[in-house]
Amino acid sequence: MATTDSQSTEALATDRSSRPLDLIQVAEGAVVSRVLMRSSGGNVSLFAFDRNQGLSEHAAPFDALVQVVDGSLEVTIGGVAVTVETGEMVRMPATVPHALHAPEPCRMILIMLREIEKED
Repeated sequence: MATTDSQSTEALATDRSSRPLDLIQVAEGAVVSRVLMRSSGGNVSLFAFDRNQGLSEHAAPFDALVQVVDGSLEVTIGGVAVTVETGEMVRMPATVPHALHAPEPCRMILIMLREIEKED
């Protein structure tokens, strides 16, 4: 598994529009991540994967949505392989094991949605 390097933790600007491709760069032999937003309801992050890099199988306690903004990504969700191309997205359900592999350099947006506890 490749080492994940945090490129920046600076939040997404609110005074101008931003292009995801300008906010993160692919680094040779690495996985790079950048948190754009963090709240009690979830997080939005950018990831950049070099060719043949990825994230090993793991599970999260909440739903996540992956949108590829450049390249392609092989996502395995509960043992089922899904190829996600530029402009496409896939949902990864809470508690279901998933893994990501980039057969080519790839950049993606990851949106993690936490269940907000209801007040009685």
